Amino acid sequence: MKIPFVDNWRKKHEPVLAVATAVPDGGGAGSAGTGGGDGLAELLSECELLRSQAAAAGIELDDSVRSLEKLDQLVPRWREDPEVLPWLGNDAGLYLGTVLVRHVPGAAWVIRPDGQPVVLLESGREIEVVEAGQEWAESGAPELSQFYAEAAES
Repeated sequence: MKIPFVDNWRKKHEPVLAVATAVPDGGGAGSAGTGGGDGLAELLSECELLRSQAAAAGIELDDSVRSLEKLDQLVPRWREDPEVLPWLGNDAGLYLGTVLVRHVPGAAWVIRPDGQPVVLLESGREIEVVEAGQEWAESGAPELSQFYAEAAES
C-alpha cells in the first residue's frame, strides 16, 4: 500500500530504515535512527480522520494504550461509507503503530522498500499495523487493544 505523504517525504530525505521513539519517564518523545526520525514518527502519528471520528465520539486519542481500548468501543458508523472505510483503517493502523512505538521498548517504525510502514519489535518481528487497522475497521477484529497486547508480549 502506497502512502503519498511518506513517498513525498522519502523523496526529500535520505532513506530512513528505522525510527524509534521512546517516552522516557513520561516525558516527550525522543528518537533514535537516521534522517529525521521525529518528523517521520510525527507524520505517521497524525491519523487525522481517526482522531476526528474519535473526538466526535468524545474520545481523546492521547497515544496511550487505554485510548486503544476506547477506540475498540466506538460504534463503527464508518462501515456504512465505503470511501471512508479504507482511510479510517489506514489511520487506525498507523495509530496502533504509534502506540506500539511509544510504549514497547525497542519498537521502531520501518518503511519497507514498497513504502509500507511497519513496526519492528526488538525481537525482530515485523508488525503490519496498517493491515491490522484495516481488519479492525472492516470487522472490529482483532480489537486494537488485543492486537497491542499480543504484539507487546513478543
